[in-house]
Amino acid sequence: MEQDGQEVRATRNQERLAFLLVVAVIFPLLAIMIVAGYGFLVWMWQLLFAGPPTG
Repeated sequence: MEQDGQEVRATRNQERLAFLLVVAVIFPLLAIMIVAGYGFLVWMWQLLFAGPPTG
């Protein structure tokens, strides 16, 4: 019975660690990569097809 409680506690700690990893590392990196990728696509589009923006 006591061993089951320890397993539940270990599982809960693993889930908490996985959640923090996703929230603190993976989501911010993913957001940065999406914004940078979009900026790169716009830059390449202007460089290859549209030319520099004119005012």
